[in-house]
Amino acid sequence: MKSIINFFEDSISNYPNNPLIWEKETDKYIPTTYKDAQKEVHQFSNALLALDIKHGDRVALLSEGRRLWLISELAILHIGAINVPLSTKLEADNDLIFRLNHSQSETIIVSRNQLDKIRLVKAELSNLKRVVVLDDMDNLEENEISISQLLHLGTQFADEAPNALAEAMERVKPETHANICYTSGTTADPKGIILSHRNYTANVEQAFSYINVPQHYKTLVVLPWDHAFAHTASLYSFMHKGASIASVQVGRNQHETLKNFVTNMQEIKPEILMSVPALAKNFKKNIEKAIESKGPTANKLFQSGLQFAYWYNGNGQNAGKNFKKLLYPVYAFYKRIIFNKIKERFGGNLQYFIGGGALLDIELQRFFYAIGTPMYQGYGLSEASPIISANTPKFHKLGSSGKVVNQLEIKICDSDGHPLPTGEKGEIVIKGENVMQGYWRNPEATKETIKDGWLYTGDLGYLDKQNYLYVLGRFKSLLIGADGEKYSPEGIEEAVIDHCLYIDQFILHNNQNPFTSGLIVPNREKINLWLKKHGKSVTSDETLIEILQLIQEEIEKIKATNSANLNFPSRWLPSTLVLLKESFTEKNKLLNSTMKVVRPKVEEYFSDEIAYLYTPEAKNFLSETNIHNLRIYLSNNE
Repeated sequence: MKSIINFFEDSISNYPNNPLIWEKETDKYIPTTYKDAQKEVHQFSNALLALDIKHGDRVALLSEGRRLWLISELAILHIGAINVPLSTKLEADNDLIFRLNHSQSETIIVSRNQLDKIRLVKAELSNLKRVVVLDDMDNLEENEISISQLLHLGTQFADEAPNALAEAMERVKPETHANICYTSGTTADPKGIILSHRNYTANVEQAFSYINVPQHYKTLVVLPWDHAFAHTASLYSFMHKGASIASVQVGRNQHETLKNFVTNMQEIKPEILMSVPALAKNFKKNIEKAIESKGPTANKLFQSGLQFAYWYNGNGQNAGKNFKKLLYPVYAFYKRIIFNKIKERFGGNLQYFIGGGALLDIELQRFFYAIGTPMYQGYGLSEASPIISANTPKFHKLGSSGKVVNQLEIKICDSDGHPLPTGEKGEIVIKGENVMQGYWRNPEATKETIKDGWLYTGDLGYLDKQNYLYVLGRFKSLLIGADGEKYSPEGIEEAVIDHCLYIDQFILHNNQNPFTSGLIVPNREKINLWLKKHGKSVTSDETLIEILQLIQEEIEKIKATNSANLNFPSRWLPSTLVLLKESFTEKNKLLNSTMKVVRPKVEEYFSDEIAYLYTPEAKNFLSETNIHNLRIYLSNNE
């Protein structure tokens, strides 16, 4: 059993002169070798010891992906402290404050771009002692230290206490806590997932169950580095194999950084890219747009090539097999004149994508497979460090989430926790060295999630006879955003019902969609009182529009409310809304005997309305559909 430090030191011994990190700060990418990265890590580690940061102390890290992100984390881990990686999507509000206070982080390492967030909330951070800024700045405030000052401290400390770092490293064991990664929370506070050094190193070993990464391979990491998938599948997996990681050139804002990604692909020419569904959809859209711009002939050729490739590739496992072999020259023709040119958009060397974060639509899988850069879908969650299954070049089935990795026990259970036979759908439950240690300062949640060493994922799926896992969605009521972020809807739904006089029942929907949407059951009693007070009738369209405006104003008021007061990010609020023609009741089986909404049945019952929510018409709340539905609902005496 190894710690992350062991992994790092092994790679330095085996690949001292290989580039570990490529970074572009000005006009070109500069590599940092494994040997040079070790010097930086040791200097940074000594600096943290000079600041009196001890084994087990929590150190928060809030920065864009860059060389110093990895150096910072490795330095924290070298002295036995615990990194609390934070998403740059967090705003200076309760989301950020809670994580920093709950983790009891005394030190925050932050980039220049993220520093203002910390300055805005630092008065509310009860444990904060110091802020380390990963850039040199003139206008530092009290208890802030720049990177140059920090590294100077490290050099001094190494001279004064030459054995201190080695002693600190000696205390780090495989079971030592490495990270506390926070989940998203609504009414319940976010949970801090405790991952040990061995959780990560075990999962890296599992990641290579059916795949290898040659040491000359590069990956350009566009996903946030705090993201569990990027963290393990990019940073530590590539480090373990002596391969190299490139960061996207950091822009002044997120939009500029994403623009840099397109240019950076041409410069780095990666062999592998990590992707999530939102990114995959964006790639596909841009490819199709570029083809269309070349005119109808090129587009027609592209479409015919796609259709042929879809047939030729089958489910991936049987691509080009049997009599299809005879037609390889046709596929080779399409590759030469179309698909290889598309590949150039990704730098020209891209062998495949690894897809994670959430379920990837099978049509997207077929599309990327067809153009010669397959997106091998995997599945995991942060509590599992995160990889549970993955498709790979040698073992893949389109539509699946791949073969379950080695050294992992898995079972599919019913709602009572009883194992189900192969092929039956139920909750995905796993056991292995990659399973988290528990939730930080939350023993109740830990007991609910880990039972007898088994991790209950809350996801719905089944296994086939070849041990390929098919993930179908949510076993529990978690919603999943297009970027793979999972969140509980109940708190938001309750807030909407509590704050909106004219809404009686309300549920959110997001199953890897571009945005969250909402289904509204109006409050008939309150609306009838309003109609009576104003002497109005539902026979008039103008009156119905007025009622819709009342509901809209209530929703807009919630959106304008400080999200810290509501305890959930505003991005989870619905972008589109539809009024329903009937309530959720026991009679229509949309409420259970305890009067709780049965979400899967609601989604099935109102599938047409959910489809409507992702049409252009739904962007206008005062639409003909909502006017029509409101009239039927108010005319109905349930």
